[in-house]
Amino acid sequence: MLWKLVYNAFAVPAMFVGFHCARCCNPKIQEGIKGRKCVFVELANRLQTARHLEKTAWFHFTSVGEFEQAKPLIEAIYAETRIVLTFFSPSVAPNAQSYRYADAAVYLPLDTPRNAKRLIQLIEPSLIVFSKFDIWPNLVWKASKYEIPIIVVAGTLHAASKRLSRFAKPFFRSVHRHIRVHCAISEADAARFQELSSPTHEIVVTGDTRYEQVYRRAVSVESDAEFFLGQGSLKRPTLIAGSTYTEDERVLLRAYQLLRQNAPEDHLHLILVPHEPTPERIKEIRGHLMRERLAHLCFSELTSEADLSAMDVLIVDTVGLLAKLYPLADIAFVGGSFRGSVHNVMEPAAMAKPVIFGPTIQNAHEASLLVDRGGAKLVRTAQELADAIIAWLDDADARTIAGDIGKQLIAENLGAVDRTLVHLREYV
Repeated sequence: MLWKLVYNAFAVPAMFVGFHCARCCNPKIQEGIKGRKCVFVELANRLQTARHLEKTAWFHFTSVGEFEQAKPLIEAIYAETRIVLTFFSPSVAPNAQSYRYADAAVYLPLDTPRNAKRLIQLIEPSLIVFSKFDIWPNLVWKASKYEIPIIVVAGTLHAASKRLSRFAKPFFRSVHRHIRVHCAISEADAARFQELSSPTHEIVVTGDTRYEQVYRRAVSVESDAEFFLGQGSLKRPTLIAGSTYTEDERVLLRAYQLLRQNAPEDHLHLILVPHEPTPERIKEIRGHLMRERLAHLCFSELTSEADLSAMDVLIVDTVGLLAKLYPLADIAFVGGSFRGSVHNVMEPAAMAKPVIFGPTIQNAHEASLLVDRGGAKLVRTAQELADAIIAWLDDADARTIAGDIGKQLIAENLGAVDRTLVHLREYV
């Protein structure tokens, strides 16, 4: 009771004020606030025309990565279960709302007791599934009151998580004690979840369901990917930089200049795939490249006659192409790791590409596994990045070995979906 009072008296109002203050300078937050304005009306309308089935599974995730983890589970139970999705980040909104296996998909409104109760009454879930770690206290407490089972899938809780701190742990225990099953991705994560739970809670190691999703996509990528890049006009080794932010690009382009100085006649082709290729971001990137005097072209400007041999950098200003481009890479760089959290390192690994990323990988257990086994390199500076690229470019056998290690890691971790479904099917 005490923790509910504290959370609702202080944390919830602080979140409300924080979001509305930040909306002025953050378009993403502004988009999220706008998307939540009519969420209950939108949800009611969608549910009115949705399939009428005996059981309803409500999946919640924060953004794209967590959605990918939920997808194979959703698709496995879709035929006999109504599916409702809620999400937090605007980045996943278009994908979730157009997802063919969702009966309804809306933003999760602010986590107040009233909103949680309204959502539960509208959706009438047989089961609530949280993907990875985006767990909301009032929703958990209210679901527990209605005796709705809650499961965490592909659960992660890294060692530096603030949830495990001395002051936060009692609060999160008051939340996690209402979660029926924690499906953790590793033994270490399971042990940390145990710190927030009692011995009677079910905490199982099922693995990361995203391995299946990534593997499935990797094996289905079109083999004629070179068509997308001017009919095979890439003459030099190619570095694909996927899901990058400004912070990644600063390091990346500095490393690229170091490589040019080292081998002016035979440096890399760089294919730059920004995380969100908005017109503003593309303009920013082009400005940076012009200041660096790097010859560049946008993907939207390519024609079938284009010859990229004179280009240093190709900017991909179209969404949805990264998986098709990775097969072209000699080396893959994954962004996000110089900004706050690394993005999808599994995808290039599944395609047997050696991977490089920056220092922030606490959010991705698989990134640590790749580094430990030799399938990836972690770098902290532009010089380290340039050195890592040169080392692999100078040794084709080492590149092949690193790529094979990554592909093997993905293969070893398949099966998480079936292990997790055992627990979901108890309720749906």
